Amino acid sequence: NSPLQRTMILTPFVIVLTFLDSVFTLKGDSGGSASRPARLDCVKASEQCLKEYSCSTKYRTMRQCVAGRESNFTAVTGLEAQGECRNAIDAMKQSPLYNCRCRRGMKKEKNCLRIFWSIFDSLQGNDLLEYSPYEPANSRLSDIFHLAPIIAVEPASGKENSCLSAAKACNLNDTCKKYRSAYISPCTSRVSVSEVCNKRKCHKALRHFFDKVPAKYSYGMLFCSCRSGDQPACAERRRQTIVPVCSYEDKDKANCLSLQNTCKTNYICRSRLADFISNCQPEAHSISGCLRENYADCLLSYSGLIGTVMTPNYERSFGISLSPWCDCSSSGNSRTDCEKFAEFFTSNRCLRNAIQAFGNGTDVGVWQPQPPIRPTVESGATRKGKERSGGALDTLTDMSKLGPDGNSLYQICGTLQVRIMVWVFLGFWFRITAPPLCLRLSSNATKD
Repeated sequence: NSPLQRTMILTPFVIVLTFLDSVFTLKGDSGGSASRPARLDCVKASEQCLKEYSCSTKYRTMRQCVAGRESNFTAVTGLEAQGECRNAIDAMKQSPLYNCRCRRGMKKEKNCLRIFWSIFDSLQGNDLLEYSPYEPANSRLSDIFHLAPIIAVEPASGKENSCLSAAKACNLNDTCKKYRSAYISPCTSRVSVSEVCNKRKCHKALRHFFDKVPAKYSYGMLFCSCRSGDQPACAERRRQTIVPVCSYEDKDKANCLSLQNTCKTNYICRSRLADFISNCQPEAHSISGCLRENYADCLLSYSGLIGTVMTPNYERSFGISLSPWCDCSSSGNSRTDCEKFAEFFTSNRCLRNAIQAFGNGTDVGVWQPQPPIRPTVESGATRKGKERSGGALDTLTDMSKLGPDGNSLYQICGTLQVRIMVWVFLGFWFRITAPPLCLRLSSNATKD
């Protein structure tokens, strides 16, 4: 063979090997991400910025520009003032504040979130809820799925239900027992004839429980699996985990869009809801049912909603039926948007699959979770239109019924995807190169 022919034969294999190397590097780049410098939390980033004269000046200018304004500084009068505002924004993009994040349950969480949203709203010019202010969770959180059958599925004896066993497991752990007692007291103490409890204290104690207690114990109580034999008692035990009379129920059910707007006025609730929408986004074409392919992050963000006005809980019906304390009555022209928001809880394939996976002790951890998509800056008119049409959830995909779960099936499909891509590439190359190559070889054989 001539050097040209050998090059033509070897080239596709070099490309394929390079392609495979890049695929598996992307798939298993957990070690690389660990070596990257951690982003500052917004409190530390703000303190660092305020120590530098240039950064602090631009920061204050930017906040003055957007104070009471909608976006894009359109209400700021004068070309010189508008230019000053844009210069301040460009400077902020080079500061440590630009990419800061917060940690759930951190010491100054509310202050951190206040700084994050002030920067986010200023730089993005909108209040979309799809972008989470929290640092991604540690991937080792997926280890809880392997412990789930021990805690949440297998009862201590044939007479006990799984959720009761999970409560007993909590009582045997000092941390779980401590924080559980801390929320039961304010959530069950009647304040007056009209108030069943101090809801603010109840919610704060519940947030501490899910932020501080190891997930294998808190999840064991919240996501315990109920068998058909003990379904009524087990489901009711699971529903009562967060003391629904105080933490969840109210005298009247609010409209879901009104409840969402109330949530957005509170930094913690807004952040937890954004985290939930980001991490539990369903995807109809995914085997896991999740856009991010990460059950652990979805369950973490769901549990983060408990202890806010958006606290969800199991409905009284059997099975996994979840909802905040709201409905879509009196929605008027916004009924469709209201139902979309409600279905993110009641018909969310990703969330339902994640809860079932925890009960079964399985997880989908083949692919690394994808980074969140940064919302693009929109004009004021576009955003106003989206607000009227429920823009915060325009990206919701249609919910579909549950599909088959299973880690092994997902691994097989992931491997098949790589193999199919390789063979399609090789087949395409040989279809192009083989006929001329064969003709040349045939011609040489005839001459011989």
